[in-house]
Amino acid sequence: MPPDLVTYSQDAKTLLEDLQSRNERMFLLTFLVVNMAPTRRELDNDLFTVSGIVQKYNCALKRLDFQQEQAFLSSLPLGHNSIEIQRGLTTSSTAIFVPFVTQELRMNGEAVYYGLNALSHNVIMANRKKLKNPNGLFLGVPGSGKSFAAKRELVNVFLATHDRIIVVDPMGEYSPLIRRLGGQVIEIAPDSPHHINPMDIDLSFDEENPMALKADFILSLMELIVGGKDGLQPIDRTVIDRCVRFMYREHIQHPEKKQMPTLQDLYELLCKQPEAEASRLATSLEIYVSGSLNVFNHETNVDLNRRLVCLDLKKLGAGLRTIAMLIMQDLVNSQVSLNFMNGLATWCYFDEFHVLLRDALTASYCVAIWKMLRKKGCVPSALTQNVKDFLASPEIENIFENSDFLVLLAQAQGDRQIIAKQLGISPHQLSYVTHTNSGEGLLFFGNVTIPFVDHFPQNTELYAIMTTRPEDKKNEPKQE
Repeated sequence: MPPDLVTYSQDAKTLLEDLQSRNERMFLLTFLVVNMAPTRRELDNDLFTVSGIVQKYNCALKRLDFQQEQAFLSSLPLGHNSIEIQRGLTTSSTAIFVPFVTQELRMNGEAVYYGLNALSHNVIMANRKKLKNPNGLFLGVPGSGKSFAAKRELVNVFLATHDRIIVVDPMGEYSPLIRRLGGQVIEIAPDSPHHINPMDIDLSFDEENPMALKADFILSLMELIVGGKDGLQPIDRTVIDRCVRFMYREHIQHPEKKQMPTLQDLYELLCKQPEAEASRLATSLEIYVSGSLNVFNHETNVDLNRRLVCLDLKKLGAGLRTIAMLIMQDLVNSQVSLNFMNGLATWCYFDEFHVLLRDALTASYCVAIWKMLRKKGCVPSALTQNVKDFLASPEIENIFENSDFLVLLAQAQGDRQIIAKQLGISPHQLSYVTHTNSGEGLLFFGNVTIPFVDHFPQNTELYAIMTTRPEDKKNEPKQE
């Protein structure tokens, strides 16, 4: 088949797909350029300049000889077209010519790349730290490219800023990228050599009470460990608080000693308390100290001062995952505070965010991150599939409402209706998240809403370590 026919066939197929599944319509357009000048010489010069600009974009400008009057009348806002030269365009292509419809977003300074404007094809450059609430959400069905979009932003932040980056990764998808960028990957698993001590405390935070914050965290941790319908009772809380104060007394008196308490110390103190409740608490804690779930009963032996830190929770079982998430959130909190003291912002990525929202306790910690850590230069991002996850309760809904940055990729039908209602977007804007390809969607940046496309070159090393598509991973060489 001749090459021209092959090209025309592919274009026709693409156009048909747009009309059938992407909510596009066909429009007939007459594009008129009116040029006026006080003299014939200036008019010819202007025409030559305009023709050069048009040719730069592979278009041709044709002078309407003997139709000047009809062309001028057709250019007036009278709703009448006397020029029978028309071009077929789809909805998104036609929208470019409607005044004030095409918004642009191009910021200077530490702005990062977010793709191309789907209407004008101009580069989108933005700095989330300039937003009133830099909190962000990446939402999309599986395969829509939300993890890739987050990694894309992560790489750009790494290259364009000096900020710190922390990733909480339940599926182990970010480890290759973080290692390639020279970051620290911390694998939290029963057979891992990496350890994080949940009892670590930093007494250098002057504007806060580190002891009170750590006691509150340990109470939350014990509430998860003890479980039950009613959680910790008042007597339980009193006993735990007493043990925590005893446990940190020596460290507070002699901060030069680097050794931190561990869960073992808390367990031993609980065993020494006279109350019957203390014995019950110690028994509940025992499996996490000397039993099969003693992953967190060790001193910290990893470097948390790297610019990039990835917390890989892939190998954790269901029995430890929720507790691990709570400990990771406490770690994020302390690292954000430390970076803030050093004048650095911290970008935090929480993949599979719906896992955190299932438990009321970890969900409340997430709400606190979205509300409070902004003041300490934190730029948190949550990745999940369904917007319904953020409407489970009024408290969790605050996460959605306090996020001024949203990347919406392809959405399920039920989620599209919720998004349209919550964000007040039009049916036309909704078409950009309806049956779209991977890497295409809507970007919400404050009061700016832009449809975007981001088709990353697949023949690059960066794409190979960022993609999670099975068909791409199948031919990837195994690492030794």
